[in-house]
Amino acid sequence: MKKIKYYYNTHTLRYEKLETPLRVKLLRVFGFMAASIVTAGIIVFIAFQYIESPKEKLLSQENSDLRNNYSLLQDRMLQLQQQVQKLENRDNNVYRAIFESSPIPDSARLKEMEKSKEIQLVQAMGETELVKDVTTQLNFLTLRTAYQEKSFNEIDGMIRNKEKLLAAIPAIQPVSNKDLTRIASGFGYRIDPVYKVTKFHAGLDFTAPQGTPIYATADGVVKEANYNAGGFGNHVVINHGYGYETLYGHMVRIKARLGQTVKRGEVIGYVGSTGKSTGPHCHYEVHKGGQPVDPVYFFYNDLTPEQYDRLLKLAAAGNQSFD
Repeated sequence: MKKIKYYYNTHTLRYEKLETPLRVKLLRVFGFMAASIVTAGIIVFIAFQYIESPKEKLLSQENSDLRNNYSLLQDRMLQLQQQVQKLENRDNNVYRAIFESSPIPDSARLKEMEKSKEIQLVQAMGETELVKDVTTQLNFLTLRTAYQEKSFNEIDGMIRNKEKLLAAIPAIQPVSNKDLTRIASGFGYRIDPVYKVTKFHAGLDFTAPQGTPIYATADGVVKEANYNAGGFGNHVVINHGYGYETLYGHMVRIKARLGQTVKRGEVIGYVGSTGKSTGPHCHYEVHKGGQPVDPVYFFYNDLTPEQYDRLLKLAAAGNQSFD
């Protein structure tokens, strides 16, 4: 039961009931409510600052797991990048070298323009830094893998054309030389037989009796078959494709015709001494990519290792050329 309070009224000289004015009651109520709100706010602030909610605990755990997974993913991507790098190196230095194809530069593999677009696309996304970083690296890896796949498809095509390629590479001597006695002058600087000065000799000279057959050393199409008074006299040039060409000079008679398709071992002319020559012989050159190369490195089809080693020594002798 609520206790009733009285006070002594000096004016009326009696005790009267003590009643609280409505204004005071309202002030008390509002004061209590304000204090309660402030207290509740402080409690909530402290709770949010120092006490994790179940949802926050779950998010925190997920964030920790994400970082751990990200670290593992980084390691895995690094391994993949190293594997792709090894494939690229093997592609350039082994596979393409076998088929004498030009290496692919890094700029072509990375495709800088496409890479830049990918970076801008990733940066425009409203995602976390971790996701952006992973996405960027995956895009780089995807581009490199796609380009490597394209390169391997090219090599696969080269392999499928291997027989044509091998048939187009000069691989035999232009004249019959079983006893290895017909190489008279090798590739490199030799004494000119006419001017008696040292000049670069861009091929090999094979001595043989006039009329000895001269053979095409690889499959191809006859590019030239004519006479040159100041140089090779009656001569034939064959385009083998894949950057290879061969020249056969000083023939007594040309058998091949311009535009004719010839096979390796097919007779294209006969040994002579036409043009700038001091005796019957076949001047033979091999060109790769427009540049003369030593023909002695292309005689691997009809020689044993011992014969080939002997041939190398004969071709290296610094004697006088025949033309």
